[in-house]
Amino acid sequence: MERVRVVVQATDHLSMAGLTSYLSSKAEAVLLDWEQRARADVVVVAVDRIGPEVLNALRRIAGEIGAPVVLVLDEVGEKDVLAAVECRVVAILPRSAATGERVLRSVLAAASGGGVMPPSLVAELLKHVERLQRELVSPNAGVPKLTPREADVLRLMADGLDTAEIASRLCYSERTIKNVFYGLTTRLNLRNRPHAVAYALRKGMI
Repeated sequence: MERVRVVVQATDHLSMAGLTSYLSSKAEAVLLDWEQRARADVVVVAVDRIGPEVLNALRRIAGEIGAPVVLVLDEVGEKDVLAAVECRVVAILPRSAATGERVLRSVLAAASGGGVMPPSLVAELLKHVERLQRELVSPNAGVPKLTPREADVLRLMADGLDTAEIASRLCYSERTIKNVFYGLTTRLNLRNRPHAVAYALRKGMI
């Protein structure tokens, strides 16, 4: 069996010492110095919590090394998991449960293309995937609907017609056209005519 090349980065000396000592003693793993990180198959990162600095560090690791990351941390929040996964984190271990054996299993799983997540975080990931799938299947889901009159007004605005021309084309008074436009901009929180037309085009409403 080919040994997995691992590099470790930790924000505290105790975690660094514990992780490097355990992993270097295992036949399944080869511990690399940080200077050798470009050769790593898996990166193990130990931090207190996920914050802007940690996310920036994870992005740098993803860019420089491109290897999957096993993340050990004190505080695990559902809102953090999606940002971490985008940085190639495939395994998240709460520090309280991160025994040496579990870290090693996570490293081996990461090296083979797998991952390890707490059940609550898996549920959050699944919900996120479901949201993405719904958006792909129906990209306009959740987009406010226009009335036929509003759609007609916006289409003519997109064609460059002014209020009087739109009123003449649709056989309405100018006051009616202004009321229609005011109603839709208020309902959709749009600032002005260009904003309304751009919004409708971007959302596929006209």
